[in-house]
Amino acid sequence: MKRVLIIATDGFEQSELMQPKQSLEEGGFEVIVASLEEGEIKGWDEDDWGDSVAVDITVSKVAESDYHALLLPGGQINPDVLRLNETVIDLIKQFDGASKPIAAICHAPWLLVEADIVDGKTVTGWPSIRTDLENAGGEVIDRQVAVDGNIITSRKPDDIPAFVEALKDALADVEEDALEEA
Repeated sequence: MKRVLIIATDGFEQSELMQPKQSLEEGGFEVIVASLEEGEIKGWDEDDWGDSVAVDITVSKVAESDYHALLLPGGQINPDVLRLNETVIDLIKQFDGASKPIAAICHAPWLLVEADIVDGKTVTGWPSIRTDLENAGGEVIDRQVAVDGNIITSRKPDDIPAFVEALKDALADVEEDALEEA
């Protein structure tokens, strides 16, 4: 079974974690939620706090080699906190270095900027971060999904179906036993 790691913390955009997680699980993928601390993380649902999600593992215990892909949900709070965490940024760089799919939606491409993996890539994101993406060397487009190599980006919750489909397509190209060979 292919394994997808989601990295998030309090303030993740609820729909951008819950819907992809459910869709991937229904598609036969194992989905693991990692965060900065054990316990639960609380989502942000439009204009107030939303539901909590159980944390399966802390980022300090994550090994990139145990996963086939990385998913980064947005929200304003979540990626702004995560981009200050060296372990999170190092994990993103490791996934990129291994050419594994990295899917980031809404404000989450901020994390790709912080990991310095946007330069020369075609990307999209929430309108307020597009200047940051451009300043990091990305070619910014306004589409539901931008796929450039192993980097998959989307703009907003309305794009979730196309975003998840792009990640599933990328995972179809990844060998299931790739982890054992790594």
